[in-house]
Amino acid sequence: MGPLIIDVAGTTLTAEDRCLLAKPAVGGVILFTRNFESRQQLADLTADIKKTRDELIVMADYEGGRVQRFRDGFSVIPPMAELGRLYTRSASEALQAAGDLGYLVASELAAVGIDLPLAPIADRDYGQSTVIGHRAFSSAPETIALLADAYSRGLAEGGSLATAKHFPGHGWVAADSHAELPVDERSEAELASDWHPFAELIAGGVASIMMAHVRYPAIDNAPASLSRTWIMNVLRKRLGFAGCVFCDDLSMGGAAETFGDVAARVQAALAAGCDFLPLCNDRDAAWQAVAGVAAWRDTGQAYRDVFAARLCATRAAAQVEPERLARARDTARRLQPA
Repeated sequence: MGPLIIDVAGTTLTAEDRCLLAKPAVGGVILFTRNFESRQQLADLTADIKKTRDELIVMADYEGGRVQRFRDGFSVIPPMAELGRLYTRSASEALQAAGDLGYLVASELAAVGIDLPLAPIADRDYGQSTVIGHRAFSSAPETIALLADAYSRGLAEGGSLATAKHFPGHGWVAADSHAELPVDERSEAELASDWHPFAELIAGGVASIMMAHVRYPAIDNAPASLSRTWIMNVLRKRLGFAGCVFCDDLSMGGAAETFGDVAARVQAALAAGCDFLPLCNDRDAAWQAVAGVAAWRDTGQAYRDVFAARLCATRAAAQVEPERLARARDTARRLQPA
């Protein structure tokens, strides 16, 4: 499979969707609310995607709280900050709840043919980011690490894999990387406390990590998502990460501000060490990206092959546990914010 992760137009595949999905440069599909009408329709859509190419990975941003793409017929997942609040009252209860919610998300998505939820958030909540906020478990690095690990294990038990995001940490900056490139001026020592949860997840074997469209001048002038220093020197060499590296969406302002041309963006991400490149909500850009990665398509292939094999094995080992699902659904209801 190729490195590009692209979206599709609506609730069924168009002829253009099928043509784009057939391109070897494409390795996966990301679905949004516009792609959803009902559970059955969503299951039919994912089946049709896999029929086009069965190796394609189907994913969605599905963290809970305000980031949950499908709701009617699915459990409403609370924002992860509710687990952090529970942790301050009962660590053991919060860790069990985190594992159960991960299991619930993976199970409900697997039932409609979705492989990955692109979660959990491992960012710290400093109370100032316009895009992180209650998506984060906590402001405390160790609490984040423990809850994110429990959630990730729950995902695996439900047949999915975790994607920790946004390395090395997006919570400090106020700016929204969807619209512009945030700059975090802190020192390397200060940044290390933000990447501590990621380091703990790496030690626990997390399968994939998504990079932040944030610039950290203390380390490199390029945003982390497009920085070989961050990906190869810090993430891979210093922290020992051997899994797949996801770039954040290359159609976002944080990436476009650095490299305006789509082909330049995808090539820069691959050269930096990203293995999967989401490019969403811009069909013209997706076609340009397919052309732009043609000579780079095998870059990162070894990591993608291992990731795909691990996903396949995790799916095969998953078991439906009705009692656990019932407990997890009850937990999701109880943790809804007032």
